[in-house]
Amino acid sequence: LVVVASLIEKMPNLAGLARTCAIFQTQALVVHDKKKMLNDQLFKQVAVSSEKWMNFQEVKDEELPAYLRRMRGEGWSIIGLEQASDSIALHKFEFPDKAILLLGKEKEGIPQPLLHLLDFCLEIPQLGMIRSLNVHVSAACTLWQWNQQFLLD
Repeated sequence: LVVVASLIEKMPNLAGLARTCAIFQTQALVVHDKKKMLNDQLFKQVAVSSEKWMNFQEVKDEELPAYLRRMRGEGWSIIGLEQASDSIALHKFEFPDKAILLLGKEKEGIPQPLLHLLDFCLEIPQLGMIRSLNVHVSAACTLWQWNQQFLLD
């Protein structure tokens, strides 16, 4: 599993993602600006040394469509986390062996042009009045589900 967080701007979210990706042993975390992130003090504080164990890749947000198409050409399935009419409930989804998890922008989600590049769209069923989870929390739930399928079995 590769997690693509190039659209995420807030350092606490990126740091939490790095820590979560390290814990669940994802193959890579793709970010917009690797150098800026790794030099940020808040990142270092929240990520708790995950930068030592994680493979970080840099893909600028404007390069995402080409990156996703290239990865699909290499046999990767592109999975987005988004509430959409054709979303699959996370707990019912069987992850492919080679999966890329695309995370959307804070408050906005995945931009429309990138939605068209998804092979699958996943949604975390929610019961409360608030209709969305923090992007890092959503990713953590998804990584746990992936972890159950591939690492705990």
